[in-house]
Order: sequence, then structure tokens, then C-alpha cells
Amino acid sequence: MGSYTLQDLSLAGVKWELSEKPLKSAVKKAPVQQNFQVNQPCSDKAVIIPAAAPITLDTVKSMVTRPSDTDSLVRMICEFNHPLRGGATNPVKPNIASKPNGLLIITDLPSADDDLSGNILSGNAGEMTDKMLTAIGMSRENVSIVPLLFWRTPGGRTPLREELDLSRPFVDKLIEMLNPRVIITFGTLATTEIAKTNLNDSHGNEIKDEKGHIIIPLYHPNYLILKPSAKKDVWVALQNIQKLLKNS
Repeated sequence: MGSYTLQDLSLAGVKWELSEKPLKSAVKKAPVQQNFQVNQPCSDKAVIIPAAAPITLDTVKSMVTRPSDTDSLVRMICEFNHPLRGGATNPVKPNIASKPNGLLIITDLPSADDDLSGNILSGNAGEMTDKMLTAIGMSRENVSIVPLLFWRTPGGRTPLREELDLSRPFVDKLIEMLNPRVIITFGTLATTEIAKTNLNDSHGNEIKDEKGHIIIPLYHPNYLILKPSAKKDVWVALQNIQKLLKNS
């Protein structure tokens, strides 16, 4: 990506966002209908871990063994007293496909739009995501989407290691429950955390994790908004993913 790398990734919000507003010059003004319903804010009446109780990684790992289905796990995420919860407007729920086709997207951090709506990959990034899926005959109805964090960090800053670690058992449990044939990672942070590799070197490549999942890193939709020329590489990768799902 040459001289674009650091500046574009920063502006794209792949690890964090520098602005609460989308770049007007980078997106069309005409709204695109998104294929999901706005989530209702989670109730604050039930908190699984009281604020006064210490939250440890072992506690979270123990908690995620209890739910037997994704609905129960999502409710647990909504009620969990994560350190970021107090500063977030809404927990950002994962999109659980009603008619799964074996594809799971794991994306970077919730945006300001996600925080307001409670939906992952909403706003301009959501419109780009839906276009990408539509191009290969898919939608959120058959593709699940899980964020690395379910709460927006203050100002969209880079998350602390502890914040990521306390969210990770929920992510891992969702992967286990959804049992995808192919996992796409959107963005630098998701690729680093899930695929254990660098996005620049691995974009579009097939990587197998220790559990045998096929992981394919892709540029974050925000990056494609800022750098439309990168869409060509993403399109090639999406076509390969489509063929991979058909043949697996």
C-alpha cells in the first residue's frame, strides 16, 4: 500500500476513529437500505457481574460455558459489566445469521454509528459491507458478523489489552457455536487478533488456525471507502471465498 498505509489505516478507523463524522467526500449522499433491524437497547435491570465485583478473565471464561445457544450468549453479552460498558451508549450486538451459509465475519471495533444503533457495521461501513455481500449473492441473513469488542471505546480510541481480553471469550464462544467453514477478518486489529498475522502481507490469503478454521483477512470497509482502488483486490478475494464455500 506504499505511502497510503499509515495515514489511510488511521483515517479508516481500522483500529480507531479520529472523527465522529463520516468523510463526506468519500461516500455518496444517497442512502443505501441496510438489511438489518435496529436492535433495542439491552436492559440495564440485570447485571451478571455487579460493579463492585472484580472482573477477571477466568470469571468470563467460566461464564461463557453456561449458555447453550447464541440467543442466551448474546443476552449475557448485553448484561455483562465490561469496563467499557459505562461509557457506551448501547452494547453492540453481533449479527447472528438466521439462515447461515458457513461464513462468519469478525470485524474491528464498534464505530459511533454502531454505538448509537446497537448494530455492528452500521452507517457508511455497513452500506459498504452490504454491497460486498450482495456482490457474491449473500446478505446478513446468511452471514454472521461478530466484533472484537461489543462496546465502543471512549472517542473510538485503541482498546487496552485488558479490554480486548475480557471480550475475547465471548468471541471465541460465538465462533464455537456458529462453527463457520470460513472466517473473514475485517481490518488490521481483527486480522492480528484472530489470524495472528499482518493484514498487508495476508490480504485475501487462506490461513488455518489451530482449530482448523479457514481465515481470510480483508481490508476493512472503511478503508475501501477511503481508497476505492483497493476494491479490486477485495472483489477477487470475495469471489474466491464464494467458490470456497460452494466447494467445501
